[in-house]
Amino acid sequence: MTTIDPRALRNAFGTFMTGVTVVTSHDADGNPLGFTANSFTSVSLDPPLVLVCLANSSQNYDALTQANGFAVNVLSEGQKDVSNTFARPVEDRFSAVNWTKGPHGSPVFENVSAWFDCSMHQTVPAGDHVILIGKVEAFDTSTAPGLGYSRGAYVTPAAEAEALRRGAKLVVSALISRGDEVLMVDDGLGGVTLPQMPVGAEGATAALTRLIAEAGVPADPGFIYSVFEDGAREHQHISFLCQAGEGAPKQGSFTELSKSTLMDVADPALRIMLERFAGENRLGNYGIYFGDQISGKVRPIMSGS
Repeated sequence: MTTIDPRALRNAFGTFMTGVTVVTSHDADGNPLGFTANSFTSVSLDPPLVLVCLANSSQNYDALTQANGFAVNVLSEGQKDVSNTFARPVEDRFSAVNWTKGPHGSPVFENVSAWFDCSMHQTVPAGDHVILIGKVEAFDTSTAPGLGYSRGAYVTPAAEAEALRRGAKLVVSALISRGDEVLMVDDGLGGVTLPQMPVGAEGATAALTRLIAEAGVPADPGFIYSVFEDGAREHQHISFLCQAGEGAPKQGSFTELSKSTLMDVADPALRIMLERFAGENRLGNYGIYFGDQISGKVRPIMSGS
């Protein structure tokens, strides 16, 4: 019987749970099957349980609900083609990836960020889906950056990281959106701004996590939306687009980005960024800006369709 290290498993969950995944198993004849999933969640560390959701209408419904297990493959940033292949009705999906049988028997992919090979613990009917709960029998992780997917587009760390300049004094802001509104806070000068703070030794991710906690609303840390160098104040500004849940914020308020609201944003670079966001948010089509506070370029995020 394989022993799972809870600390190693917890670290793996914390690193990879937001990535694009492909769930794999075998049918009754031993043929491999799989599909791209966007609902991979940890359930428990003791015992080590994870869950994925499968539509009742899936052609793999019978095979997966009757299988003795499944694997979750967390794709790396260079595997967008694998994600697309397993999201479509392709005849031989597995020809697009190198794979082997995992320790418990389900297909695990090469060059992924992580994989979790699970025995079937329980199946739970849930409306038009069924929840597959698996017990992690074996797993492995790598240093390959994960492939993200947010609001209809793939997001890769490499595309975002190239906009950052090492050694810069960094300021992080949280562009926390809910529908057509954005969380705005008092700038102390009679206007409004985004929640923001200088980045200390803990790094940008920790600063963003702190901003979201201080805002007091549930929000998922999102992708880098804008990076610009502010020459006047000698720092580099990074703004993360985050999606908020329900609830009233502890500070500031959710505000529609009307002309009057934008006029109250004193920082011209932030005002221009928010004007761009207002337009992109209506279309659901986002890009990543990098440049300075005056001019730069917007890199479109590759669509997942």
